[in-house]
Amino acid sequence: MKLYHFPLSGHAHRAVLFLSLLGVDADLVEVDLAKGGHKTPDFLKLNPFGQVPVLDDNGTIVSDSNAILVYTATKLGRKDWLPDDLVTVARIQKWLSVAAGEIAYGPAAARLITVFGADFRADEVIGRAHRILRLINAELEGHRFIVGDRPTIADVALYSYIASAPEGNVDLTPHPDVRHWLARIEALPGFVAFPKTPIGLAA
Repeated sequence: MKLYHFPLSGHAHRAVLFLSLLGVDADLVEVDLAKGGHKTPDFLKLNPFGQVPVLDDNGTIVSDSNAILVYTATKLGRKDWLPDDLVTVARIQKWLSVAAGEIAYGPAAARLITVFGADFRADEVIGRAHRILRLINAELEGHRFIVGDRPTIADVALYSYIASAPEGNVDLTPHPDVRHWLARIEALPGFVAFPKTPIGLAA
């Protein structure tokens, strides 16, 4: 497997992290976003959206970070990470949607302001971040991971931008169960950290 990624992208880190947790020795290809590597004709053939990550599995191209999690878990038969009972699948899908929605428009957007100079209103996106973090904190009060006592791809999808939320001036102190959950993920065999940027509350 070959994974096109950018180290400071939380979406790309999801894919890098999951492959490492599975023990998959993927070929990591860094795409230089600052120099427009994601807009070259060759890259746009892989992903017309011009976004990382992109997984090339011997010619099968999978773009979108959450799609890569589903594809990889399914192909490798890792039902420990993506069980096939319908109730659990539905719960996982809900959190994948949260990762693509509330997380993207909350903590991820707040980090985009400080790390990449994105033109968002800080108070608005930080407020969104705390709203979803309160909901996640409440969800984690009853179990160790987001859908139970074992990690799933839902945890991987949520992890990167929550772990890096302080870079966007989102304080995790009010969310103790979230912080304990982050530590549990970071203790998993094969864990790979999301590179830190000394900015915001992380400065």
